[in-house]
Amino acid sequence: MTLLLLGLLLFLGTHSVSILAPDWRRGWIARHGEKPWKGLYSLVSLVGFVLLIVGYGWARQSPVVLYTPPTWTRHLALLLMLPVFPLLLAAYLPGRIKAAAKHPMLAAVKLWALAHLLANGTLADVLLFGGFLAWAVADRISAKRHPRGPVPGAPPRPANDLIALGAGLLLYVLFIAGAHAWLIGVSPLA
Repeated sequence: MTLLLLGLLLFLGTHSVSILAPDWRRGWIARHGEKPWKGLYSLVSLVGFVLLIVGYGWARQSPVVLYTPPTWTRHLALLLMLPVFPLLLAAYLPGRIKAAAKHPMLAAVKLWALAHLLANGTLADVLLFGGFLAWAVADRISAKRHPRGPVPGAPPRPANDLIALGAGLLLYVLFIAGAHAWLIGVSPLA
């Protein structure tokens, strides 16, 4: 559990600097440059992500059950996951979806986390998915108060929505059909 918590702290911590200390971030970049910032940010995020994955995997071997979700919540989770991949892709493919969602990446993270909290009830699940849900909510509130620059991505085009929707739904089907079981070790249909 310690590795999971450390991974969450490092990964979500690096992703929270713009929420908690935007002036410090700007000052650090002004003193040291944007490339060193991106390098350090990427390195700490990667270490956090690896610790998070390893820690979650270890925690799943001896689960501490907090609640047992009813079967119907799995079906609801599958439904909530349907827009997640299109929203993730829309974050980098500007179009109507991105304009309507405003922050499609954060919307995707919130739906992903909520769906997984509905379908899983161990302490590790609550820490992982609850942590990401809390972070996404805080980041969305921060983004409303302090607008940020554009996210690098493809140029805006009407076809971007079709690409995000089509590729996103294809990714959803691939995850349901076996990618989730292959990557995570659990089928969402089981």
